[in-house]
Amino acid sequence: MKTKLFALLLFVGLMSQAAYSQTTLSGTVTDKSGEKLPGITIVVANTKTGASTDIEGQYKLELSGSSANLVITGIGYKTLKKEISLSSGQQTLDILMEDDVLALDQVVVTATFGTKSQKDSPISMSYLGAKQLATLSANSQADILRSIPGITAEGGGGEVAANIFIRGLPSGGQYQFNPLQVDGLPTLSTFGLNSSAHDVYFRNDIGIQSLEFVRGGISTLFGAGSVAGIINYNSITGSDVSKNAIQLETANLGRIKADFLSSGKLGGSDSKMYYAFSGFYRYDEGPIKTGLPTEGVQFRGNIKKVTDNGSITLYGQFIDDKAQFYLPFPLSAADKTRPEVNGQTIRTMQTSNAANMSFLTPDGLYQSPIENGASTKGGYLMMKMNQNFGDGWVFSSKIKYAKYAHDFNLFLDGAGFGNPVETQATFLATSGRGLTGGSNYKYTYVDNGQALPANALLFENRILDRQRPLTEYVGEFNLTKQLNNHTVTAGTYLARSEAGDKNITYRYLSEFAENPRLVNLTYTDAAGVAKKYTLNGLSGTNVGYSDQNINSNKAAFYLTDEFKGEKFNFDAGFRVERAQGFITSYGSKTYNVLNDPTLAPNLASVTWGNGQLTKNGKVSTTGTAIALAGLYKISPKVNVYANVSQGYFFPELRSVKFKTAYETSSYNPEKILSTEAGVKFGSPKFSGTAAVYSINLKDRNEINFINDGKGGLIDDVQKVSTSSYGLEVSGNYIIAKNFSANGNFTYQKHKYTKYESNAALVGNWLQRQPRTMGMIGLTYDNSKVDANFSTNYLGKKYTAADNLYLLDSYTISRLDLGKTFSVGAPNQKMRIGASVYNLFNTAGITEGSPRGANVAGSNYFVGRPELPRRFFLRLKYEF
Repeated sequence: MKTKLFALLLFVGLMSQAAYSQTTLSGTVTDKSGEKLPGITIVVANTKTGASTDIEGQYKLELSGSSANLVITGIGYKTLKKEISLSSGQQTLDILMEDDVLALDQVVVTATFGTKSQKDSPISMSYLGAKQLATLSANSQADILRSIPGITAEGGGGEVAANIFIRGLPSGGQYQFNPLQVDGLPTLSTFGLNSSAHDVYFRNDIGIQSLEFVRGGISTLFGAGSVAGIINYNSITGSDVSKNAIQLETANLGRIKADFLSSGKLGGSDSKMYYAFSGFYRYDEGPIKTGLPTEGVQFRGNIKKVTDNGSITLYGQFIDDKAQFYLPFPLSAADKTRPEVNGQTIRTMQTSNAANMSFLTPDGLYQSPIENGASTKGGYLMMKMNQNFGDGWVFSSKIKYAKYAHDFNLFLDGAGFGNPVETQATFLATSGRGLTGGSNYKYTYVDNGQALPANALLFENRILDRQRPLTEYVGEFNLTKQLNNHTVTAGTYLARSEAGDKNITYRYLSEFAENPRLVNLTYTDAAGVAKKYTLNGLSGTNVGYSDQNINSNKAAFYLTDEFKGEKFNFDAGFRVERAQGFITSYGSKTYNVLNDPTLAPNLASVTWGNGQLTKNGKVSTTGTAIALAGLYKISPKVNVYANVSQGYFFPELRSVKFKTAYETSSYNPEKILSTEAGVKFGSPKFSGTAAVYSINLKDRNEINFINDGKGGLIDDVQKVSTSSYGLEVSGNYIIAKNFSANGNFTYQKHKYTKYESNAALVGNWLQRQPRTMGMIGLTYDNSKVDANFSTNYLGKKYTAADNLYLLDSYTISRLDLGKTFSVGAPNQKMRIGASVYNLFNTAGITEGSPRGANVAGSNYFVGRPELPRRFFLRLKYEF
């Protein structure tokens, strides 16, 4: 009887305990202004139990046990951790989210296989949320990336082909040491198939959730591999809470743009299918008016299926865009500002009058595509899958197929010989044109046949049309195992890329003026025969022609271990990668296509492809990287960290030169040793980072397009080594409620330690790299009124490795103001915003001529100025 009574009491006790431990936890999540926040995730640590807030910011969780450790996350907000005691029945917990201004507590997904915040990572990272991206967006990727520590971004070229330089490394820009990624895979996986920048394949839109930049050599372990850093954009994906937005934008100098975003759930309330779709249409006659507008569309989307053990997401992009690209042009040499002619400021030498130029070829009439600028049409399909097998095993994969028809049509910065701007008399005397010894020289306008004024200046320029189709297949697969405090990952990265590189160069003669008119030149040669130096403005030597095709195969294996302890965090790993390149070149022939004795020899013939295979070579090599990083948590506010890596960079395949038609050339990885040590500090009022670093690069193939002195271009390849060390700091200070200041500063002392063709250049500064750069900004945001002011500073830098031309430092300031209204139903709002790019209209020069067009003693300096001041108005409706 006693036994039965004891069993009964035990059963009742267990039942009461079970009843006691069943808790329904609910509440509302708001921000500091009291606005209810949808899409915030609340999960129980180390479990799959979780929920997201609905459109009213409310959540509900079914929990068991006597306590729970909650982790609350949301994009743009600090990660919260709450340990709560549970009681049976209903329990309420309202949550207040704090803006993560510097994002030190923001969980990052780039360059990590585990889950960690920037503060706990032994690597330097930067994070920009959707609000910050919207504030910084103006003309190009450079406007966003120049605000990130350690990046020099030249945006004077317009909307595409921004030149991006990473601290301490020499390059011609164009993302050479740091891939531009979207959702974890690069827009282009192989560097150096041609010289097109990676941002020609992708444009920003309001479907971007965040930008993460991981800098330092340890990033070579992840994905495509990078010896300097990874720039990764994360797209918005759908959730239980639908999100829709329309944004209309206009700006002075003829810009209109319409963006849209729609995301949410597919199917009924029990569905686990989600979608997100975004895109834009844009027409722009500026920011510098040339008569050749920019116009295009982009559509991006993803569909996500969430399963009990993971998720699978399908991404897609379609782009059909034409963007004008601004190259350097002659500036006043005395102060390097835009010159004036007849009282009119010259802002560019690009002209719509060149759009209809044409000439005969063996394949028929060739008409200049210069009005299309940098044109890209095509897109990609990508699949990303994560599968949790239990017991700490996770399998992840990414597969991508991309295909683009891409042309890069651009105006160059002069004829390639002589002074950039010439009088009518000196134009005739310049060697290489073959105009001396004649008589009866007449300059007339092409459009009406009238004679040029006697004092009119001349500018002979080149157009370069580059045809660069691209096809690419990329796959990344990895398996992760959680072992106590370790996250061990083994993975492989595979890529096959193929790109064309056909180049057609021709010259034209124009006046030196804004939107210049084309000019014809006729004369009588020494034999008394009437000749035409130009035909409807077309001038110069035979049309330049080159054609090659480059294939690349890459296969990498990596193994990493991420350890998270109570006081210490460690990252360690190695990567080995095999690269193969196949370069095929095709021949050309000079044809007599006009058969007109009145034309100068340069106009009576044209150089054109004959389809004959001239060179066919193969190269291959293997690179190995190893990296180690550690972080020590001194206190809840202060962490110190250090990392070291020995990485590699595969030389650009376009730099490979074959001496014979069939040859296997030498091809060795460029080696980079990187070290960094610093401190990360986070408190309620101030947070920031400070680090010292060094970078040593050995035996790099540095490539420059330079003038050959005959009006053509050649690839100049130099074997160089460099070293750099410096200091980098960043921080954010909350001045008052809703009001904060932020900034960063980078100092880099860099030099060439080897220059194969000219030992006298050893010790010189790296080309186009400043010694100092930084940013300061002020932000106010109370969710109804927002304002942001920032100034980017770029120190002095040299135009080339010879250090002959020093460019002055300059600043670019931006101002953004907005007012947000609640409209209609809950969670519907409208923002009216205004912004100004280059607020003070600073006339800094981003670069000199990379082709060496500057002539000593000339009244003109060839350079590319920063883009002028521009005003934007935006209306955004979210519902």
